Amino acid sequence: MAWLRLQAVAAVLALAVAAGVSHGFEFQEATVEAIHLGFTNGSLTSTALVQLYLDRISRLNPLLRAVIEVNPDALLQARAADARRAATGGRLIGALDGIPVLLKDNIATRDKLNTTVGSFALLGSVVRRDAGVVTRLRRAGAVVLGKANPSEWCNYRRVDDGWSARGGQTLNPYALSSTPCGSSAGPGVAAAANMAAVTLGTETDGSILCPSSFNSVVGIKPTVGLTSRYGVVPISPRQDTVGPMCRTVSDAVKVLDTIVGYDAFDAAATRAASKYIPSGGYMQFLKKDGLRGKRIGVLNGFFQKSGETQLRVYNQHFTTMREHGAVVIENLDVATNLTALLADIGANEGIAIRAEFKLYMNAYLADLWSSPVRSLTDVIAFNNAHPVEERLEEYGQDNLIAAEKTQGIGSVEKAAIQRLEELSANGLEKLMKEKQLDAIVTPDTTASSLLAIAGHPAIVVPAGYAEAGVPFGICFGGLQGYEPRLIEMAYAFEQATKVRKQPKYASEPAKTRFVL
Repeated sequence: MAWLRLQAVAAVLALAVAAGVSHGFEFQEATVEAIHLGFTNGSLTSTALVQLYLDRISRLNPLLRAVIEVNPDALLQARAADARRAATGGRLIGALDGIPVLLKDNIATRDKLNTTVGSFALLGSVVRRDAGVVTRLRRAGAVVLGKANPSEWCNYRRVDDGWSARGGQTLNPYALSSTPCGSSAGPGVAAAANMAAVTLGTETDGSILCPSSFNSVVGIKPTVGLTSRYGVVPISPRQDTVGPMCRTVSDAVKVLDTIVGYDAFDAAATRAASKYIPSGGYMQFLKKDGLRGKRIGVLNGFFQKSGETQLRVYNQHFTTMREHGAVVIENLDVATNLTALLADIGANEGIAIRAEFKLYMNAYLADLWSSPVRSLTDVIAFNNAHPVEERLEEYGQDNLIAAEKTQGIGSVEKAAIQRLEELSANGLEKLMKEKQLDAIVTPDTTASSLLAIAGHPAIVVPAGYAEAGVPFGICFGGLQGYEPRLIEMAYAFEQATKVRKQPKYASEPAKTRFVL
């Protein structure tokens, strides 16, 4: 056994030499800044880095199922990035030059990768062009490493979190029996387990915030429209947003800086949100004193549901925030009856999204260059024809069938949307304005619906580990365009606490360090 282990180490070292890893580059937990430093000082090449991630995916993915497909052209892209830098004296063409990125499998790429939302129904479909965010990633020099496993149809078909017919069941790398949470489970697990440098997820209501919390990574849910949704398989354009899921706030912000901006294919939303993009970008808000002077509200009814360990840790974090200059205001009510408010949101959100899903899914499917399915009716029929592969008896497709029965945005749906707007205006928005809050803080993703219904942003940062090592996070939420102040708070909190640690089921070997 020892001899076999030595052989394996020797093989990896030989690969590292051939690929261009030397001078002690630390692969595990590597940040974008560290990677670019490695490119500059000669300890790393993009080709070597991509190969390391591909090898790690090969080792870990049979267990974790975080990656649904790797890009057969990833190494070619990496070699091209290395050659480009060599020819220009090491000049980087963008903030993510040579950086391997995993995309959730609802973000379209016009290459050899599939875009299927985890469903066999879309296997072999061809999109017309890259998604808007992918265009920006490529322009910044990123290498598209592959696609990460989503909950099938982004959990609009009610399946277990992280399960898809194509990708199987994504597992939490900290505790295999714990939920990986949310439809962006694959990107969250992949980021946590060092299966890519950075990842991209999407959220309609909780699907970036929840997997970020449960996999101890940083997730940014941007203001709706800040990032283009073109080429992203839709649920609800009122609420859909694309954001980074990374191991550090600085990496997440670097990705956010790359993917924000106007897109003619998502013109109305991106034009409206472009006024929020600060001159000079978002990196300027990475301030260690970013908590100083911030007014942070703690909402009643959320932390009280946390376990004893979590509650003790959260209270310690409130103390830390105060020690770093924040004004933490506790015992705030977003409604006289929180349970009734959340029920009201859930009911009206369900009515609106049911119709929106059919309307915008049909438009997406009809626009594909080629596809086995062209409508929601076709998707339902495909599932009925493939009950074993799609585990129809176990999961059903009730939400898809209910959506198919809708007839567009009629009076009922308009009333539901108006009600959601009223609930937001008279609830979270009113509270934040009256109390002059820079952010609310809540545990994990418990306040996701308050933020989702009006397209408000949030950032989750690792907060601690509960029983059996299951991670939990803290969420800084704000109003539309509050990203600068949220970044300041999230970064300062991260730097003050430094909670994140590598997952149990992705730490073999504990470190990958080459000294040649």
